[in-house]
Amino acid sequence: MKTKFNFAKEIIREAGAFVKSHMIQELDIEEKTRFDDLVTNLDKATQDLVIGKIKQAYPDDHIMAEENGVYHPVSDGHVWVLDPIDGTVNFIVQRDHFAIMLSYYEDGVGQFGLIYDVMGDTLYSGGGQFDVYANDKKLQPYQDVLLNRSLIGCNAMMFADDYHGIKELVQQSLGVRIYGGAGISMAYVLSGQLLAYFSHIQPWDYAAAKVMGEKLGYVLLTIDGKEPDFKTRQKVMFVPKAKLATIQQYLKP
Repeated sequence: MKTKFNFAKEIIREAGAFVKSHMIQELDIEEKTRFDDLVTNLDKATQDLVIGKIKQAYPDDHIMAEENGVYHPVSDGHVWVLDPIDGTVNFIVQRDHFAIMLSYYEDGVGQFGLIYDVMGDTLYSGGGQFDVYANDKKLQPYQDVLLNRSLIGCNAMMFADDYHGIKELVQQSLGVRIYGGAGISMAYVLSGQLLAYFSHIQPWDYAAAKVMGEKLGYVLLTIDGKEPDFKTRQKVMFVPKAKLATIQQYLKP
Protein backbone atom coordinates (compact mmCIF):
# COMPACT_ATOMS: atom_id res chain seq x y z
CA MET A 1 0.00 0.00 0.00
CA LYS A 2 2.89 2.36 0.74
CA THR A 3 4.11 2.03 -2.84
CA LYS A 4 0.67 2.97 -4.14
CA PHE A 5 0.43 5.90 -1.73
CA ASN A 6 3.80 7.28 -2.80
CA PHE A 7 2.80 6.82 -6.43
CA ALA A 8 -0.37 8.83 -5.79
CA LYS A 9 1.62 11.68 -4.24
CA GLU A 10 3.93 11.74 -7.25
CA ILE A 11 1.22 11.84 -9.89
CA ILE A 12 -0.94 14.44 -8.12
CA ARG A 13 2.03 16.80 -7.93
CA GLU A 14 2.78 16.06 -11.58
CA ALA A 15 -0.82 16.90 -12.43
CA GLY A 16 -0.50 20.16 -10.50
CA ALA A 17 2.61 21.10 -12.45
CA PHE A 18 0.76 20.27 -15.67
CA VAL A 19 -2.11 22.59 -14.72
CA LYS A 20 0.26 25.42 -13.79
CA SER A 21 2.17 25.11 -17.05
CA HIS A 22 -1.00 25.29 -19.15
CA MET A 23 -3.23 27.67 -17.22
CA ILE A 24 -1.79 30.79 -18.87
CA GLN A 25 -3.23 29.62 -22.17
CA GLU A 26 -6.72 30.55 -23.29
CA LEU A 27 -9.21 28.03 -21.93
CA ASP A 28 -12.01 26.29 -23.81
CA ILE A 29 -14.97 26.58 -21.42
CA GLU A 30 -18.15 24.52 -21.64
CA GLU A 31 -21.35 24.57 -19.62
CA LYS A 32 -22.49 21.21 -18.25
CA THR A 33 -25.85 21.38 -16.43
CA ARG A 34 -26.14 25.19 -16.18
CA PHE A 35 -24.15 28.40 -16.64
CA ASP A 36 -22.21 28.07 -13.37
CA ASP A 37 -21.46 24.34 -13.79
CA LEU A 38 -18.40 24.62 -15.97
CA VAL A 39 -15.66 22.42 -17.37
CA THR A 40 -12.55 23.40 -19.29
CA ASN A 41 -10.27 21.62 -21.70
CA LEU A 42 -7.67 21.63 -18.93
CA ASP A 43 -10.00 19.74 -16.54
CA LYS A 44 -10.32 17.04 -19.17
CA ALA A 45 -6.62 16.99 -20.08
CA THR A 46 -5.61 16.74 -16.42
CA GLN A 47 -8.04 13.87 -15.90
CA ASP A 48 -6.65 12.07 -18.94
CA LEU A 49 -3.10 12.57 -17.65
CA VAL A 50 -3.82 11.10 -14.22
CA ILE A 51 -5.92 8.21 -15.53
CA GLY A 52 -3.19 7.37 -18.03
CA LYS A 53 -0.59 7.20 -15.26
CA ILE A 54 -2.81 5.00 -13.09
CA LYS A 55 -3.68 2.62 -15.90
CA GLN A 56 -0.03 2.32 -16.91
CA ALA A 57 1.04 1.44 -13.36
CA TYR A 58 -2.07 -0.50 -12.25
CA PRO A 59 -3.91 -1.75 -15.34
CA ASP A 60 -6.40 -3.85 -13.36
CA ASP A 61 -7.55 -0.97 -11.14
CA HIS A 62 -10.75 0.99 -11.81
CA ILE A 63 -11.52 4.72 -11.95
CA MET A 64 -14.33 7.02 -10.82
CA ALA A 65 -13.73 10.53 -12.15
CA GLU A 66 -15.69 13.72 -12.67
CA GLU A 67 -15.47 14.23 -16.41
CA ASN A 68 -16.62 12.24 -19.45
CA GLY A 69 -18.77 9.73 -17.58
CA VAL A 70 -15.88 7.76 -16.07
CA TYR A 71 -17.59 5.83 -13.29
CA HIS A 72 -16.89 2.63 -11.38
CA PRO A 73 -18.50 2.02 -7.96
CA VAL A 74 -16.07 2.26 -5.04
CA SER A 75 -17.61 -0.88 -3.53
CA ASP A 76 -16.35 -3.02 -6.42
CA GLY A 77 -12.64 -3.83 -6.30
CA HIS A 78 -9.70 -1.43 -6.41
CA VAL A 79 -10.98 2.02 -7.31
CA TRP A 80 -9.28 5.41 -7.70
CA VAL A 81 -11.54 8.46 -7.28
CA LEU A 82 -10.41 11.58 -9.11
CA ASP A 83 -11.46 15.21 -9.36
CA PRO A 84 -8.99 16.77 -11.83
CA ILE A 85 -9.81 20.38 -10.94
CA ASP A 86 -12.09 20.99 -7.97
CA GLY A 87 -13.29 24.58 -7.88
CA THR A 88 -13.41 25.06 -11.65
CA VAL A 89 -15.17 28.44 -11.38
CA ASN A 90 -12.41 29.68 -9.07
CA PHE A 91 -9.85 28.30 -11.51
CA ILE A 92 -11.44 30.09 -14.46
CA VAL A 93 -12.11 33.44 -12.79
CA GLN A 94 -9.36 33.72 -10.16
CA ARG A 95 -6.69 31.28 -11.31
CA ASP A 96 -6.51 30.35 -7.63
CA HIS A 97 -8.36 28.54 -4.82
CA PHE A 98 -8.73 25.21 -6.64
CA ALA A 99 -7.48 21.71 -5.91
CA ILE A 100 -6.76 18.34 -7.46
CA MET A 101 -8.22 15.46 -5.47
CA LEU A 102 -7.39 11.77 -5.61
CA SER A 103 -8.24 8.85 -3.35
CA TYR A 104 -8.00 5.10 -3.39
CA TYR A 105 -10.61 2.58 -2.18
CA GLU A 106 -10.61 -1.19 -1.94
CA ASP A 107 -14.05 -2.83 -1.84
CA GLY A 108 -15.57 0.36 -0.47
CA VAL A 109 -12.94 0.99 2.21
CA GLY A 110 -10.84 4.13 1.82
CA GLN A 111 -7.10 3.43 1.92
CA PHE A 112 -5.79 6.99 1.49
CA GLY A 113 -6.77 10.38 0.15
CA LEU A 114 -5.02 13.42 -1.28
CA ILE A 115 -6.08 17.05 -1.73
CA TYR A 116 -3.55 19.23 -3.55
CA ASP A 117 -3.97 22.99 -3.22
CA VAL A 118 -2.20 23.71 -6.50
CA MET A 119 -1.46 27.43 -6.20
CA GLY A 120 -0.70 27.18 -2.48
CA ASP A 121 1.54 24.17 -3.22
CA THR A 122 0.14 22.33 -0.21
CA LEU A 123 -0.55 18.61 -0.42
CA TYR A 124 -2.87 17.14 2.20
CA SER A 125 -2.40 13.37 2.19
CA GLY A 126 -2.96 10.29 4.30
CA GLY A 127 -5.74 8.27 5.87
CA GLY A 128 -6.18 4.55 6.35
CA GLN A 129 -2.87 3.22 7.69
CA PHE A 130 -1.11 6.53 6.97
CA ASP A 131 -0.87 9.61 9.16
CA VAL A 132 -2.30 12.76 7.61
CA TYR A 133 0.11 15.48 6.54
CA ALA A 134 -0.02 18.93 5.00
CA ASN A 135 3.24 18.75 3.07
CA ASP A 136 5.73 17.85 5.83
CA LYS A 137 3.53 18.92 8.75
CA LYS A 138 1.72 16.11 10.52
CA LEU A 139 -1.90 17.06 11.25
CA GLN A 140 -3.22 16.27 14.70
CA PRO A 141 -6.53 14.58 15.48
CA TYR A 142 -9.43 16.90 16.22
CA GLN A 143 -9.16 18.61 19.60
CA ASP A 144 -12.31 20.06 21.10
CA VAL A 145 -12.97 23.71 20.28
CA LEU A 146 -15.98 25.70 21.45
CA LEU A 147 -18.57 26.35 18.77
CA ASN A 148 -18.50 30.05 19.61
CA ARG A 149 -14.76 30.13 18.93
CA SER A 150 -15.01 28.43 15.55
CA LEU A 151 -15.69 29.22 11.89
CA ILE A 152 -18.07 27.24 9.66
CA GLY A 153 -17.54 26.59 5.95
CA CYS A 154 -20.62 26.34 3.75
CA ASN A 155 -21.87 26.16 0.18
CA ALA A 156 -23.14 29.64 -0.76
CA MET A 157 -26.62 28.56 -1.89
CA MET A 158 -27.20 26.30 1.12
CA PHE A 159 -26.36 29.21 3.40
CA ALA A 160 -28.45 31.70 1.43
CA ASP A 161 -31.43 29.32 1.46
CA ASP A 162 -30.94 28.53 5.18
CA TYR A 163 -30.95 24.82 4.29
CA HIS A 164 -32.05 22.76 7.32
CA GLY A 165 -31.71 25.90 9.44
CA ILE A 166 -27.97 26.13 8.91
CA LYS A 167 -27.98 29.84 9.69
CA GLU A 168 -28.87 29.11 13.29
CA LEU A 169 -25.78 26.94 13.57
CA VAL A 170 -23.62 29.66 12.00
CA GLN A 171 -25.05 32.20 14.43
CA GLN A 172 -23.62 30.15 17.29
CA SER A 173 -20.15 30.39 15.72
CA LEU A 174 -17.82 33.25 14.82
CA GLY A 175 -19.20 33.24 11.28
CA VAL A 176 -19.32 31.55 7.90
CA ARG A 177 -16.59 31.25 5.29
CA ILE A 178 -17.35 30.44 1.64
CA TYR A 179 -14.38 29.46 -0.53
CA GLY A 180 -16.12 28.09 -3.61
CA GLY A 181 -14.38 24.72 -3.59
CA ALA A 182 -15.02 21.55 -1.59
CA GLY A 183 -11.40 20.42 -1.58
CA ILE A 184 -9.97 23.65 -0.24
CA SER A 185 -12.77 23.93 2.33
CA MET A 186 -12.39 20.39 3.64
CA ALA A 187 -8.61 20.77 3.77
CA TYR A 188 -9.22 23.74 6.06
CA VAL A 189 -11.37 21.50 8.27
CA LEU A 190 -8.59 18.91 8.41
CA SER A 191 -6.05 21.56 9.40
CA GLY A 192 -8.31 23.11 12.05
CA GLN A 193 -9.03 26.38 10.25
CA LEU A 194 -12.72 25.50 9.97
CA LEU A 195 -14.77 23.49 12.45
CA ALA A 196 -17.07 22.01 9.80
CA TYR A 197 -18.12 22.22 6.16
CA PHE A 198 -21.55 21.87 4.56
CA SER A 199 -22.11 21.50 0.83
CA HIS A 200 -24.00 19.89 -2.06
CA ILE A 201 -21.36 17.77 -3.77
CA GLN A 202 -20.50 14.66 -5.76
CA PRO A 203 -18.53 11.57 -4.63
CA TRP A 204 -15.30 12.77 -6.25
CA ASP A 205 -15.65 15.98 -4.24
CA TYR A 206 -15.69 14.23 -0.86
CA ALA A 207 -13.95 10.86 -1.31
CA ALA A 208 -10.44 12.07 -0.41
CA ALA A 209 -11.47 14.18 2.57
CA LYS A 210 -13.62 11.35 3.93
CA VAL A 211 -10.63 9.01 4.16
CA MET A 212 -8.31 11.56 5.73
CA GLY A 213 -11.02 12.87 8.04
CA GLU A 214 -11.74 9.45 9.50
CA LYS A 215 -8.08 9.24 10.54
CA LEU A 216 -8.34 12.57 12.37
CA GLY A 217 -11.71 12.14 14.08
CA TYR A 218 -14.07 13.64 11.46
CA VAL A 219 -17.09 12.13 9.76
CA LEU A 220 -18.63 12.88 6.37
CA LEU A 221 -22.36 12.28 6.42
CA THR A 222 -25.47 13.50 4.67
CA ILE A 223 -27.23 16.36 6.46
CA ASP A 224 -29.67 13.86 7.97
CA GLY A 225 -26.80 11.82 9.38
CA LYS A 226 -26.51 8.96 6.89
CA GLU A 227 -23.50 7.60 5.03
CA PRO A 228 -23.12 9.15 1.55
CA ASP A 229 -24.08 6.87 -1.32
CA PHE A 230 -21.01 7.49 -3.55
CA LYS A 231 -23.41 7.56 -6.49
CA THR A 232 -25.21 10.90 -6.61
CA ARG A 233 -24.79 14.55 -5.70
CA GLN A 234 -25.84 14.92 -2.07
CA LYS A 235 -25.98 17.58 0.62
CA VAL A 236 -23.35 16.55 3.14
CA MET A 237 -21.55 17.74 6.25
CA PHE A 238 -17.90 17.20 7.18
CA VAL A 239 -17.73 17.61 10.96
CA PRO A 240 -15.81 16.41 14.02
CA LYS A 241 -17.33 13.17 15.27
CA ALA A 242 -17.11 14.53 18.81
CA LYS A 243 -19.15 17.60 17.81
CA LEU A 244 -21.76 15.79 15.70
CA ALA A 245 -24.49 15.72 18.36
CA THR A 246 -23.96 19.40 19.19
CA ILE A 247 -24.12 20.41 15.53
CA GLN A 248 -27.22 18.30 14.90
CA GLN A 249 -29.06 20.15 17.68
CA TYR A 250 -29.11 23.25 15.48
CA LEU A 251 -30.00 21.57 12.19
CA LYS A 252 -33.70 21.32 11.50
CA PRO A 253 -35.13 17.98 10.21
